[in-house]
Amino acid sequence: MTTHNRGSTAVASKRLARAVLGAVCLIAAGLHGATAADLPQYDNYVHQGVASCASGVCHGSATERSSTNVLQNEYVTWTRLDGHANAYRTLLTEESQRIARNLGLPNAHEAGICLDCHADNVPVERRGPDFQISDGVGCEACHGGAENWLSSHTAPGTRHQDNLDRGLYPTSNVEARAQLCLSCHLGTEDKFATHRIMGAGHPRLAFELSTFSALQPPHWAFDDDYDQRKGIVSEFDTWTRGLMVAARESIGLLQGPLLHGNGMFPEIALFDCHSCHQPMSNLDWQPTVLTEGLEPGAIRLNDANFVLLLPLAEVLARPLHDRLLERIRGLNQSAARSRDAVAAASRQLASVVDELESAISRGADREARQRILEGVLTRAARGDYRDYVAAEQAAMAMDVLLISIDRWEDYKDRMDAIFATVEDDEAYRPQTFAAAADRLRRAL
Repeated sequence: MTTHNRGSTAVASKRLARAVLGAVCLIAAGLHGATAADLPQYDNYVHQGVASCASGVCHGSATERSSTNVLQNEYVTWTRLDGHANAYRTLLTEESQRIARNLGLPNAHEAGICLDCHADNVPVERRGPDFQISDGVGCEACHGGAENWLSSHTAPGTRHQDNLDRGLYPTSNVEARAQLCLSCHLGTEDKFATHRIMGAGHPRLAFELSTFSALQPPHWAFDDDYDQRKGIVSEFDTWTRGLMVAARESIGLLQGPLLHGNGMFPEIALFDCHSCHQPMSNLDWQPTVLTEGLEPGAIRLNDANFVLLLPLAEVLARPLHDRLLERIRGLNQSAARSRDAVAAASRQLASVVDELESAISRGADREARQRILEGVLTRAARGDYRDYVAAEQAAMAMDVLLISIDRWEDYKDRMDAIFATVEDDEAYRPQTFAAAADRLRRAL
């Protein structure tokens, strides 16, 4: 499988680091009935600790090995290159301690609200003798407590399904992996980077499954053996399926206690940050296809996890496109009415998203993927993604889609220019992003 340098995307890489090292988030809700108990942090197994995987004959080899069906240098890759390994240490910085003080916490590195996403924060009774909370987001934070599979997962004749049956979390399943990642990169009603937390200094969160998986970096090889054991999912399918999970999780948040909580306002972090956080001298507001019916100055919900579904629907499920657009507009308009209106509008949107999912699951050939890319670029060039969070998602989508049609190398420079426009949310200008997208559209 071709490995692309997704960071022509230095921007995406920096964004990944910020999101990983600053995550104070949640457990993703509602993946077709999945519950918090399905995620590694809430499983029923003892977590043995990173040290149990770090031996040179296990996953701690200094170099890749070809004599086994895994690289065996996964621990070294994680330690040296993966931001998750630094997640706990981030809590010891002055910046994190200042956030903790602003929140009225004694410190950040002992606060559950921080440890839940900066470490494998399982209860004390489920911590094995080698477990160290300071390991950060280590092996079992993603792969689940190893109590029942650590000694048997390398035994001759052991199948991947055997390991899953013993408690290994199914990270090779795209939807399950998306749910796990979103549990600390988006939020649920149980753990959420609230407006209060961000006001205390926590960075805004962002996520897209395909891009962030590539930048992690991967500690596995997509080879024939991997395909035989687990199945290789294309970058395009990873993107679309991750997008669907993110849409469902976002819809779930718009129907729960974060919306209906106490106080004059719903949880403000459910809204688009930049509908408020922009210079008062910025007078470039204008209506878009997505915001039809809204008045200038409207405080809008964050719809970034929905808007990229439109170019997908246009190509893969054309009869759903207009209904989907109508439901996104309806959601945006509902925020000006009431919390109940938001919940009702999100349920109406959910029904169309469910229909779209079945169409997306059938996949798309190269021609269809190119048409989807053209749809994203056309919308970007005409100004549909004026909001920073939508532009950020659109930029990552363009990157994935270029890879999916084997044109990434041809347009690397133009992709660099697009990412440069979303490098800094405070310096973001919609017109500059639209112009960069239009240059790629015309070249393509």
